Amino acid sequence: MEGLAPSKKKPVPWEVFMKRAMKGLLRVTKYEPACEFCRYGKSAPDGSSVLCSVRGVMRRQSSCKKYEYDPLKRRPSRAPLLPAYDPEEFTL
Repeated sequence: MEGLAPSKKKPVPWEVFMKRAMKGLLRVTKYEPACEFCRYGKSAPDGSSVLCSVRGVMRRQSSCKKYEYDPLKRRPSRAPLLPAYDPEEFTL
């Protein structure tokens, strides 16, 4: 049996389902594709452009067909300030 390539293990159906579901969750966004959130882009020192490993120097809001969303590059918005509480709200 030497010299035979190891057989590839077929994925379990639920693994395939989860992989497709998670990929779909990352793609569904309310934002337009932009190079500043792409997997291949890095912010340039000037701050107004993106250095893309695929297409070179790009504008921050442009995109191409190789665009892949990277959720770690998005900065979350600030949480709204909570209103001041009234001590009477906590009395019985």
